[in-house]
Amino acid sequence: MEQPFTLSVPDSEIELLRKKLELTRLPDELDDASWNYGVPLADVRRMVEYWKDGYDWRKAEAEINTLPQYTRDIEVDGFSALNIHYVHQKSTVENAVPLLFVHGWPGHFLEAKKMLPLLTAASKEHPAFHVVALSLPNFGFSEAVTKKGFGAHHYAEVCNKLMLALGYKEYVVQGGDWGYFIGKVLAADYGHKTVKAWHTNMPVAGPPSVWTHPGRFLAFLGSLALPWSARDKAGIARTLNTRKRGMGYFKEQSTQPQTLGYSLADSPAGLLAWIYEKLVHWTDEYPWTDDEVLTWISVYWFSRAGPAASVRIYYEVAGKGAIPVTDVPWSSIPLGLSYFPKELAVVPKLWARALGNVVHESDHERGGHFAAFERPEDLANDVRAMFGKGGPAYGVVPGKDGFA
Repeated sequence: MEQPFTLSVPDSEIELLRKKLELTRLPDELDDASWNYGVPLADVRRMVEYWKDGYDWRKAEAEINTLPQYTRDIEVDGFSALNIHYVHQKSTVENAVPLLFVHGWPGHFLEAKKMLPLLTAASKEHPAFHVVALSLPNFGFSEAVTKKGFGAHHYAEVCNKLMLALGYKEYVVQGGDWGYFIGKVLAADYGHKTVKAWHTNMPVAGPPSVWTHPGRFLAFLGSLALPWSARDKAGIARTLNTRKRGMGYFKEQSTQPQTLGYSLADSPAGLLAWIYEKLVHWTDEYPWTDDEVLTWISVYWFSRAGPAASVRIYYEVAGKGAIPVTDVPWSSIPLGLSYFPKELAVVPKLWARALGNVVHESDHERGGHFAAFERPEDLANDVRAMFGKGGPAYGVVPGKDGFA
């Protein structure tokens, strides 16, 4: 049964946060360390002080509560029912395209906030969407899983059952980070049945396989004799740099999430530094304000299960040492790709096109990992183009073209 949701953090929790911030013991720092050793001490000191004495959570909470939020119990095979939190922003266009937005880590449902008015807007020029942006289990204000083994197919099951419960028997999916991987699983598990198309701003793939894509594999072999384009050179360099210097968090969260969890759950300064590092490194010089950062971090701090629960997705899905992207069957439903230059991995398009039935691609000169938040107009326009009149996925949900 759907229940309206209003975010209201108890005063006692806000006071506890303030006390913990008062007791923060910051580390020392080498002279001129800058970002080479991690988040600069000056940044964390400034935000800890502001979080304690200047930042207004109640103001942020009131703004969050302008979004239409709900909770609903979702039964998951092999697990008990989970109470799932979500935003359900409907368009005034009756035949709007149902779209599920799936976040990742260290994101949350608010990643979609800036895109909601863009995607739901009624227009004769572009399609409108009914947008559902959930908090994945263990994230935000959804319930935590209490048993081991909650993997990618379970996350996808929650997403699909939520959309069905909302009356959307057919819908499309958009996501990055874990939203990309869960989108891929949704396409494989529910493609052509309920999931009619999907779009991602994080197209991560290795070279095409001779076994699964022999034509693309031969093209890949041929490309080895050609010089890389400037775009591919820059993308491969960024990908290699991420692999060399930016995967420590991944190793820890996919092998020992509980150990890390004690720091995330007990130290607001530790949680701030752990996530702020990603917000800076994974975006394209996005001008973060302290209020934006602290609202983002506060959603994790005040989350229903606490911030430690969110990192378990790495252990459950990627704990074998690598995300098993190749283990997910290829789906023939339409797939759209948006390429942003400061994504964590930027692979040649020939590789990305092996991810699915790619029908739409968009290149961007600016933008990074959190595209929905840092480049909402660009990402919304990509989705509109894919599903709009003349677009390759126009009318993919029968009777729902999104036009006023």
